[in-house]
Amino acid sequence: MRRVHQPYADAFAHHHIDLSAPGVEVMIAAQLRDVGLVTLDGLTSRSAVLAFATRIMNLVPHRDSETDGLTTIRDTHRHARRAGFAGFGNGGLDPHTERSGTPHPPRLMLLVSGRAAVRGGTPLLTDGRAVHADLFLGDREAGAALTQPRTAFFGAGDGHATQVFTVHRDERVSVRLRLDSLARWNPIVEPHLPHLRAAAVRHQIPLALAPGQGYLLDNERWLHARRAFTGDRLCWRALGEPRFPMPRGFAPIPEVAAPPILTEVG
Repeated sequence: MRRVHQPYADAFAHHHIDLSAPGVEVMIAAQLRDVGLVTLDGLTSRSAVLAFATRIMNLVPHRDSETDGLTTIRDTHRHARRAGFAGFGNGGLDPHTERSGTPHPPRLMLLVSGRAAVRGGTPLLTDGRAVHADLFLGDREAGAALTQPRTAFFGAGDGHATQVFTVHRDERVSVRLRLDSLARWNPIVEPHLPHLRAAAVRHQIPLALAPGQGYLLDNERWLHARRAFTGDRLCWRALGEPRFPMPRGFAPIPEVAAPPILTEVG
């Protein structure tokens, strides 16, 4: 299978933007529109994370957020075995889209390390553009099946019927994925799930974070995961809509012809 993407040797440095730079909001907006990922540092407290998040996005409250709009991500020692709550344990997480089981997942996700794990816990990021290209160049049948409308149902009883790749009217593509027990699949895509999972893992980029460091990603383009960990790891997360224009998803690589079907149905 053709490799269409190589992880950066130092993904944090490659995507880093200095928050003290003049016009930093414009720089962040441009980089998110271009590659969908920004790395940051100097956010050493919850209040600093919140102050930065509100400069970039309109926070979206949800089940797990607290009164200020942020979510504290740590091992609670009581949620790990509950479907949809694995992020509050200490196990590894499969590549996924944040809030995949809602009609309109938030466009941006910010995650900042407040305290590192004793061992493990490294975030793993996957560019959905690379997964899309991998499948269409290496197994076009899989790519086409995963673009068929309403071939996946993500979430519990109040979840959402959707598809992994959504093609918009301008031929840009969004990705939406979860691979846990709250994902149900149409039989036409089930044979292709091993290829999808393999591609999502093959293109993962490890992004070790020290306290105060974090990443901001386009939730329609990048999938995120993490390695299992030990210790009292703590992160702060913000979800929201950008305070600047962003086109939907990503433009497929030139070698991938536009899929034959429009799937702009969520």
